Amino acid sequence: MNIRVIISGGGTGGHIFPALSIANAVKAKCPDAEILFVGADNRMEMQRVPAAGYRIIGLPVSGFDRKNLLKNVAVLWRLVKSQCKARRVIREFQPHVAVGVGGYASGPTLKMAGSMGIPTLIQEQNSYAGVTNKLLAQKAHRICVAYEGMERFFPKDKILLTGNPVRQNLLDNRAAHDEAVRSFGLDPAKKTILVVGGSLGARTLNESMLQAWDALKESDVQVIWQTGKYYYEQITAQLKGKELSNVHVCDFISSMDAAYAAADLVISRAGAGSISEFCLLGKAVILVPSPNVAEDHQTKNALALVKKDAALYVKDADAAAQLLPLALDTIGNEEMLSNLRRNILTLAYHHSAEVIADEVIALAMKYRDSK
Repeated sequence: MNIRVIISGGGTGGHIFPALSIANAVKAKCPDAEILFVGADNRMEMQRVPAAGYRIIGLPVSGFDRKNLLKNVAVLWRLVKSQCKARRVIREFQPHVAVGVGGYASGPTLKMAGSMGIPTLIQEQNSYAGVTNKLLAQKAHRICVAYEGMERFFPKDKILLTGNPVRQNLLDNRAAHDEAVRSFGLDPAKKTILVVGGSLGARTLNESMLQAWDALKESDVQVIWQTGKYYYEQITAQLKGKELSNVHVCDFISSMDAAYAAADLVISRAGAGSISEFCLLGKAVILVPSPNVAEDHQTKNALALVKKDAALYVKDADAAAQLLPLALDTIGNEEMLSNLRRNILTLAYHHSAEVIADEVIALAMKYRDSK
C-alpha cells in the first residue's frame, strides 16, 4: 500500500512524541508508506524527527505574543510565508492525507492541505481544545481526541476517542523497580520521588525543590530530579557543597522507562502527553500545571484527573509552600498511593497510535483510490 502522509506540528516533546508514535504505527501497518514531517524552524522537532529516521521540512512560523501585540506584525508575516511554503511542499509531495498534532506548524500545513482538497486528521491532545485546532476542525475529516466531552469544541460526527499516543519504549522496556532505582545510584529500600518538568524544565518545580531542601534531607525519601537543560547549570551551582546522597540531579533523563519504574510518586507539569503516560503506567502523581500555556489547558487537564481521584493538584503559585510537604505526606501514605495508582489506571487508553494510524490509512487510501 503505497500512500503518502504529511504529519505536521511540534514545538515541544508533548507534540513530537505522539507524532512519531503515529508515524511508526503507520509504517508498521504500511511499510511502503512515504511519510514527510513539517515542523517549525529552530524548534526541537528539527533534530528529534531526523534522529528517528524521518525527513522533515521547517516553516518560518512562530506563536503569537500575547504580551507584546506589536511583535505580532512579524508573526503574521511569518504565517503568510509559512502558508506559501506549506502549499509548495504539498504540491511537490502530493500527500494522500495530512495529519496535525498541534504546535505552530500544524496550522498553516493543515489549512493549506484542506484548501487543496486533501483529507485532514487532527489529533487534539488536551481536554480543552486549542484555537488552531478549533479553526482546523471545520474542514477536518477526522478528529482524534484524548478526553470525553470534546463535542463542545468539535462536530460530534467527526470525533473519535483514541487517547494520546505515548513513547512506545515506555511500554516495551518496563524495568524492574529495584534495578531501576539502582541505575540512578539510589537505594531500592527507600521511597523515591521523580521530579520532571518536561524536556526544557520547569522553573517552579526547581525552585520548590530548592526551597524545601532541608525538609527533604531530613526525610527518608530520595529524589530523581530532572532540572531541564535551561536550568541545570544554575541548579548545580546552588547545590554546590550540599550533601546529595539521596538525590540524583540531571538535566535530562534519557531512560524515562527506568525513571518511571523507580518512582513511587511523580511530580510533574500537566502536559497531555505526560498525563497519558502516567495513566498507562499507573503512576501516583502530583500535577503542577504550567500557567504559561494557551487557554490554561494544563490546569484543565489536571482537573479532569483530580475529579476522578486519579491525581493530586497544586497551583503553580502555591508550589513553593505546598508542593514538597504534600509530596512527603503522600509518599508516606501507602493507602493514598494505592488509590491514586488504581484510579489513574482506569483512565488509560491502549493502542492509541495504532487506532489513529488506522484512521490515517483509511483516509489516505480512500483519497488515493478516488484519483
